[in-house]
Amino acid sequence: MRFLWLFFLGFYAANVKADYKCDVELNYGLVVTNDQIRIIDNSRTVYQINNDDQLIVQGQWVSLSVQQQAELKELADGVHHVVPKMILLASEGVELAIETVEHVYIGLVGEEHESYEKLRSSLARVQARVKEKFIHAGSNFYMGPGTLENVDDLVDRELEAQIEEAMNTSLGGILSAIGGLVSESTSTEEKIAKLAEKIDSIGNSVDAAISPKSQTLQQKAHWFCNEFKRLDRVEDRLRRDITQLTKYNVVTSEQGHSH
Repeated sequence: MRFLWLFFLGFYAANVKADYKCDVELNYGLVVTNDQIRIIDNSRTVYQINNDDQLIVQGQWVSLSVQQQAELKELADGVHHVVPKMILLASEGVELAIETVEHVYIGLVGEEHESYEKLRSSLARVQARVKEKFIHAGSNFYMGPGTLENVDDLVDRELEAQIEEAMNTSLGGILSAIGGLVSESTSTEEKIAKLAEKIDSIGNSVDAAISPKSQTLQQKAHWFCNEFKRLDRVEDRLRRDITQLTKYNVVTSEQGHSH
C-alpha cells in the first residue's frame, strides 16, 4: 500500500488531482530566525544573511551595492515569510495523511483491535521523521533539503516505507475484520457485496471528515509552490549579480508554467 495512494484516498472526494506537480527543490537546508537566515550544507553554514541586508559567504563579509542590498532584502523577506508557514504546512500534511490512515483502519477493525496500537506506533515514527526535516523551536525554523514534488509529497518519499510498515504490521487485523464481516456459510457474492458496502461506508466517512481539510491543504500548497518559484527568480538575480553566490543554487524550480 503506497503512501501516495493513502493521500489520494483523503483527497479523491474533493476532486484534488494527486498528480499535481510542484517542481520545486530545496538543495540546501535553511535555518531561519528573526534576524538571520543561514544556508546549510551538511551541517555547515555556507552563507548567511543578517538583518536582511548583510551577506556573509564562507565566513567572509561581502560588500554590496544599494541595488544588491535591495535584492538581498527581497530574498530575505520572502524566506522569512514562507519558511515558517511551509513548516506548518508540512505538519498539517502529515497529520492529514495519518488521520486518513487511522480513519480507514478504524473503519475496518475498530480502535479496540490489538493491531491498532501497532499501527499508531508506526505512524508516530512517521511524525517523528517529519519533525526531523521540518523543525520549529520558538522563533527558530529549520527546513531540510529535498523535493517538494507533489501536494501529497510534502513529507518526502522516504517516509513511504514507514507508512507501508504501519499498514503491513496491521494487515492481520484488517484480514480478521474482513473475515468477520460474514459467516462461512455466506456465498461469495454476498461476501463481496458486504465488503463493498463496508468500504463504501468508510469512503463516505473519509469524505466527510477529510475532504474539507484536503481542499484547504491543496490551496495552501499551490500558494507555497508559486512563492518558492518567485523566490527562485529572486535568487537567480542575486546569483547573477553577486559572484560569491553563483555556485549556491538554494532553490530550483520549473518555471515553465504556474498553477
